[in-house]
Amino acid sequence: MEGKKNIVFGFLFLVITASLGPYMVVTLLPDVEKASLEKQRVLSDLQLVVLSEFENTETLETMTADEIAKANSAAVLALNTNLNARISIDTIKGGPHAHGNLEALLNIIVGLILGLLTLPSLYKQILSWIFIVGTTMHAGMAFLGVFGYAWAGMLLGTGIGPVLILLGLFLMGVATFIGYKKPALHSTPNR
Repeated sequence: MEGKKNIVFGFLFLVITASLGPYMVVTLLPDVEKASLEKQRVLSDLQLVVLSEFENTETLETMTADEIAKANSAAVLALNTNLNARISIDTIKGGPHAHGNLEALLNIIVGLILGLLTLPSLYKQILSWIFIVGTTMHAGMAFLGVFGYAWAGMLLGTGIGPVLILLGLFLMGVATFIGYKKPALHSTPNR
């Protein structure tokens, strides 16, 4: 069965890309939570300053321009730290996690459909490899790029992976139109 390797590849790739969810929760989320709490603390302090009409909460005197600038700077830095902490999670969620899961499932579906097509084996093999290479060059390189492999980002930047996936989708549509035959129903002879 020509689609078997796509089904196996799809399930194994799904395990890898789906594991990014727990990785984000265990590794990255604590930093985001810490930055978010610090941001909230600093912004709350700044809000109190504004509500008290820029009165120093310790001395009850009007704040100097220098004190106001320092409070604003601390708030801006806390916001920036919070945004920077979220970048890693957003990059993984929007890239290798989402695309990887989708392309893994796509390979599973392609594998199942290839098994139903009545086309020459060579055509099915070409379609099969187009999806495997396309997924590896797209979601696979995005996955490696997250973990600091710059060469993977360079390969991802070529656009070969997405082009192969789109080509594969188009060719699967044509192959299905040509090679999908309705399964024969088992009929009982007339008696």
